[in-house]
Amino acid sequence: MRFFSAQENFTAGVVGLGYVGSCVAAALADNGVHVIGVDTDTSLVEELTRGHCRFSETGLPELVSRWAGSSRVRSTGDYAALSSADVVIVTVGTPIRDQGVLMDLQLKSACAELSKHIRPGQLLIFKSTVPVGTTRRLVVPLLERSGMKCGVDFGLAFCPERLSEGNALNELRSLPIVAGGWCDDSTEAAAAFWQRSLGVEVIRCPSLETAEMVKLASNWWIDHNIAMANELAQVCAMAGVDVLDVVKAANSIKKGNGHMNILLPSVGVGGSCLTKDPWMVWRSAQDGGVDLRTIPAARAANDAMPRYTFDLIVNELANFGKEPIDSKVAVLGLAFKNDTGDLRATPTQPVVSALREAGAEVTLFDPLVDDDEAEKTFGVRPSASIEEAVRQADCLAVLAWHRQFELLDFAELRRQVAPSCALIDGRAYYSRETIARLRQLGFVYRGIGR
Repeated sequence: MRFFSAQENFTAGVVGLGYVGSCVAAALADNGVHVIGVDTDTSLVEELTRGHCRFSETGLPELVSRWAGSSRVRSTGDYAALSSADVVIVTVGTPIRDQGVLMDLQLKSACAELSKHIRPGQLLIFKSTVPVGTTRRLVVPLLERSGMKCGVDFGLAFCPERLSEGNALNELRSLPIVAGGWCDDSTEAAAAFWQRSLGVEVIRCPSLETAEMVKLASNWWIDHNIAMANELAQVCAMAGVDVLDVVKAANSIKKGNGHMNILLPSVGVGGSCLTKDPWMVWRSAQDGGVDLRTIPAARAANDAMPRYTFDLIVNELANFGKEPIDSKVAVLGLAFKNDTGDLRATPTQPVVSALREAGAEVTLFDPLVDDDEAEKTFGVRPSASIEEAVRQADCLAVLAWHRQFELLDFAELRRQVAPSCALIDGRAYYSRETIARLRQLGFVYRGIGR
């Protein structure tokens, strides 16, 4: 049976309007697709309906505002609206408990509700990251409770979410989509949909399980690579060399189909994927009798970086003859990575917590982060301005470097901080020229592995 035909006008449903779902819905709408978005969070639905976007993502608020109230996009809490969609994309959250056990309540609920409204010929696409085998073992049986058969009455494919926060919309329009179907017809239908709706290349996988594993393998590799970079940085610091010089030179050698690609060290790894997905793989492997050693090692290395950053701050304060209890530390950049306002599992939080436990006065500033969310996460409300945050600070800890910070006037900041002030570079990767300028101004510079 043909599950999707690339006709001139078609409708896509998106289940789960969180960060990923909102990006997918906005990108589809902007490419001319009619979109029905469904979410059980009534406040989120109401916000999107009136054109408000709660997510800090480049270009997303503008698209949400542009299509709000138009015939192109409709947001609702009613799953029944999905019966008119030609394709339904599921992007609900799939968090884990300790040791990588999937918390599948959102996924089960979405499947149970969706099963009541599947119509013959629909194509269902799942993007939520899951342990390998979950789509076949859990999702399909729930959907078939409707009495219809997967691969006969409706098509089903797994197309993993692979977006990088801060660049998500651009990546949706350019990165290849991975698709693995329940059957060949489902795979081809998914490929036709993505090519028609976003105009991107599609990498066809031979099975659902292959597509599921692609996402897990990608984040396993990233987390492992960052762990190496973080430990390399510590060795470089011990040896008195700049880790960025080492990484640049090492990455010049050709290996495999490209070059070596050691990533960059930082204050730590955060977000909803890299802290979760490797453990998801580890749990699946444990359940299958395979003992993976690299995942716990990489996770431990990355989880140790906030403490390492805290120690850098304390050591620099000690060089001024100060203890944390006598010091003020201004933390600039609170999100888990540059150019996003996302605080999920941000490694900045344990740095701030350790500083406060040590008795330091800690002020916060991040132009991309919601103040209420920051107060819930850190127990401290951010300062209204960067000037307020840095006033008489003994240390500026730059733990996320957003594009807005490129306009900072460090000469002016130097006039506002304490007479002796350290600048800790947790993720800015300042150039040699910038570091020299900071030192000329009287800052004591210290970076991760620099």
